Amino acid sequence: MCLIVFAWRAHPHYRLVLAGNRDEFHSRPAAPLGWWADAPEVLGGRDLQAGGTWLAMARSGRFATVTNYREDLRPQSGLRSRGELVTRFLGAEENALAFAAALDGRYAGFSLLAATLSGDGELVYVSNRGDAPRVLAPGVYGLSNASLDTPWPKLVRAKARLERVLAEGVGVDPLLALLADREPGSPDDIADAIADDLPQPTLRAIAAPFVVTPAYGTRCSTVVLARNDGYITLHERRFDPAGLPLGDTRKDFHLAA
Repeated sequence: MCLIVFAWRAHPHYRLVLAGNRDEFHSRPAAPLGWWADAPEVLGGRDLQAGGTWLAMARSGRFATVTNYREDLRPQSGLRSRGELVTRFLGAEENALAFAAALDGRYAGFSLLAATLSGDGELVYVSNRGDAPRVLAPGVYGLSNASLDTPWPKLVRAKARLERVLAEGVGVDPLLALLADREPGSPDDIADAIADDLPQPTLRAIAAPFVVTPAYGTRCSTVVLARNDGYITLHERRFDPAGLPLGDTRKDFHLAA
């Protein structure tokens, strides 16, 4: 159950403030945040099983992140990796809205955020589970494994904490602290969105913003700060199956002119 909260053009100094937890099976191999050897203009972590990514940015200012819908977990033939959506957008030429409108049905359930952070860029949200592409107005939003701003308690709590960070002082540390919330939820908080039969302790664990279970949980927390002057910070903190930190990576750069 991934979690993303973000402020789009809702702070006087930042175009985008985003904090996200990537939840995944611990057995799935992944590379940490870094510039890609085969695509030197792209910065992000990488799924080493399918080759895509959950969140990445290009020096040009193109940015995207994807979450999945928690549906039937049995393999479905003929579907492509949802992480491919991010890399496709970063390498595309059309704007975010046109890209989102042209997506086909070769993917399992997903929600995609795609943005252009330079100039008068836009941030677009789309889901292939009933939400048509739309350009987001300035504001504070939350996305987990359902439609944008679905009011699951963990998402509501995380959005409220993001609002406090925006008011009290934006920075990497308070945003990572927001993502570290391990308060377990009630299984009823998300049961209506779960298609597979999970035991009660697992349901409670994935109802928290930060998920800890032996096989599946929060693999990394990522902060994205995009200042109005084009200065970008990406910070990633990685975790083991017990939820203990494995290491941090921070990259700072200016968008290409």
